[in-house]
Amino acid sequence: MSSAISPIVGSDTKTLDANRYATKKTIAQGLLDVALLTANASQLKYVLQVGKQHEFYTLMLSLIIVSIVLQAVLAIVCIILGSTLNINKEKDQDSADKANNASLIINVLIVIVNILINAFQIKADDDRS
Repeated sequence: MSSAISPIVGSDTKTLDANRYATKKTIAQGLLDVALLTANASQLKYVLQVGKQHEFYTLMLSLIIVSIVLQAVLAIVCIILGSTLNINKEKDQDSADKANNASLIINVLIVIVNILINAFQIKADDDRS
């Protein structure tokens, strides 16, 4: 049994390969993760430059490091999802489902950590001298 979806449009039959869709989705998510990683690297640079003068130095440093580590773990899970697992093969479907659930949980954690980072971040123009 194939897991491809075949919608009938007029007289043409088109097939949607679910594995190809999942691979493209994983790549697109990876590109967004690169943007977030770049933002975290910039925040880390700022916090390290300001140093202990930053009101929440230790908290910010910890949160940014946790975010970067979670993003690295997510990247590994996405690589596994995008290159190793084929959801069209029945033997890979259980592993792919578990990896997909893990990526969702990691993404939620990353969002929560980055909300906290932004809540405690002091902008350069808000510095009080």
